[in-house]
Amino acid sequence: MVIKINKQKLIMEEVEQFDDISIEDLAEELPENAPRYVLLSYELNHSDGRKSFPLVLVNWAPTSSEMSLLTLHASAFLDFQSTADVSKVIEVRDGAEGFTKDFIDAKLLVN
Repeated sequence: MVIKINKQKLIMEEVEQFDDISIEDLAEELPENAPRYVLLSYELNHSDGRKSFPLVLVNWAPTSSEMSLLTLHASAFLDFQSTADVSKVIEVRDGAEGFTKDFIDAKLLVN
């Protein structure tokens, strides 16, 4: 689920939902110049063979975004995280190049 902040109305709006999409394809769907919150149910394969499906909040905040949008996005982040009841947060500021399966695995598999 991809969420944006409507700057004029100062509300959060669902932009789109994706089912069965790769991380790389999701990254291509996200805007390069606007921040988004992405709620992601992620299939995580552990080294011992277990699988888990953590709920992850991706804070998509490309550095090329307009400063006022980034400020608005940052100010609402903790409230959104609390409302979504998500403890795992991944920051992505490098755009699609920095948002890959390997990147997410590395962030989530840290012990």
